[in-house]
Amino acid sequence: MGTGDAAADTALRILVVEDEALIALELECLLDDLGHVTVGVAGNSAEAIALARATAPDVALVDVHLVDGPTGIEVARALSEDRRITVVFMTANAKRIPRDFAGAIGVIAKPYSERVVAGALDYVADRRAGRGAAVCPDGFLPAPR
Repeated sequence: MGTGDAAADTALRILVVEDEALIALELECLLDDLGHVTVGVAGNSAEAIALARATAPDVALVDVHLVDGPTGIEVARALSEDRRITVVFMTANAKRIPRDFAGAIGVIAKPYSERVVAGALDYVADRRAGRGAAVCPDGFLPAPR
């Protein structure tokens, strides 16, 4: 068996909800480098919700402020209703996130580093697999329980 087989067990299917094309492309490349699969990129709330329904991602990385306003909150609420999707905010303005985190499990602060994104996705993968003992990584703010 090839060396990629172990990674296939931990590869997450990720929807990127980000309206800045350069940031979205950079994030796609980073996710690919980390062994994850980007199932789509959405720049507004309607596109994000439609893409999530069409692709059923494991994780949605959602920016709070999209081209149609601070609609990332609505996107998170809509996507987190599907228990199969884990929502993580990625934003420079965490103050905009409501107290209940709109169903997201946490937030990665922008600007982020590859290490922070990698750690946060490992944490998400552990939580999704029922390995809840994972220590919350640096740079990732978990939603209040």
